[in-house]
Amino acid sequence: MGAGRLYAAVAAGGFRRYATYRAATAAGVFTNTVFGLILVYTYLALWDVRPHLGGYDRGQAVTYVWLGQAFLSTLAIGGGGVEDELLERIRTGDIAIDLYRPADLQLWWLAADLGRALFQLLGRGVVPFVFGALFFPVALPTDALTWTAFLGAVLLAMLVSFGIRFLVALSAFWLMDGTGVVQMAWLGGIFCSGMLLPLNVFPGALGEVVRALPWSSLLQAPADVLLGRAA
Repeated sequence: MGAGRLYAAVAAGGFRRYATYRAATAAGVFTNTVFGLILVYTYLALWDVRPHLGGYDRGQAVTYVWLGQAFLSTLAIGGGGVEDELLERIRTGDIAIDLYRPADLQLWWLAADLGRALFQLLGRGVVPFVFGALFFPVALPTDALTWTAFLGAVLLAMLVSFGIRFLVALSAFWLMDGTGVVQMAWLGGIFCSGMLLPLNVFPGALGEVVRALPWSSLLQAPADVLLGRAA
């Protein structure tokens, strides 16, 4: 119980920390909404030429876009999670202080990142998604079971996202400067999570490979659950 309270406090601290940046949050909501609009009209033009591309109809494609905008910061697909701070602490040697704490290093940073992710989902992700649902034809489930499974998939996506970024940060123990690895992970995350296009659109062996990589759990897997394409 004591350890549980400790990590809950760390998560709450992570939530409060990001909640203080209200102007940045408002700017992020605006940015995600604008990029969502650009992608929606791009997708609609593409789906006009190729109806049911990747097995999606127009409503499902639009829903996928707004899910991506809701998850971009939540899952730190383009960076911006706790890995930047952890990487810097490894580079400077301050990580030694963390290792002396009577707490598990990975669970400590996981709790902090979950607090950050929860705030980003509520503070920056919900508004663009609701905007898209109000002004565009979307395909949303009506049964509570699907929504419950979707929320479970989102929580699992948060864990996978942290796991990837934690490994990226740990590379600084050997490289001293993990900037290059961070950039590679950022590019891999954008491409292989389905942020640019649904992974169902990728043809042949390429599609099989990207769906087998862990990044597919960040956007494609929760989207498949919400859109009724996952068992």
